[in-house]
Amino acid sequence: MNLQEFLNNHPVDNLTEEIIVSPRFKNADGLPLKFTIKAMTSQEFEEIRKSATEIRKGRKVEFDAQKFNLRAVINHTIVPDFKDAASIQKLGCRTADEYVQKVLLAGEMSTIVSKIQELSGFDVGMNELIDEAKN
Repeated sequence: MNLQEFLNNHPVDNLTEEIIVSPRFKNADGLPLKFTIKAMTSQEFEEIRKSATEIRKGRKVEFDAQKFNLRAVINHTIVPDFKDAASIQKLGCRTADEYVQKVLLAGEMSTIVSKIQELSGFDVGMNELIDEAKN
């Protein structure tokens, strides 16, 4: 198989992975409950980055990391569905942002964002790629 065939057989628009976020998430038998996340395409990454970037007076650019992280978690977590209207309403929240902040600890959100970024290719080190290519 050549590179072109590989790319054609492995599109990234529906790349998903199950992850364990925290020991806090367990079922009745004590087994971990897994989240399902999906990778960000370059277009999705750019849209989230733009939504978290503001141009202030004097053309000063300000990046809101919390807003970026919330958008990434909400839009790239498949299970659970952080956009589920019934869940949002049940906890007295008005938005998915409020809901995520009410149900996840800061470290849990950070873990999810990190895993989404890793799945999206941001945490792959060049040395790892070189070693893999050698083998």
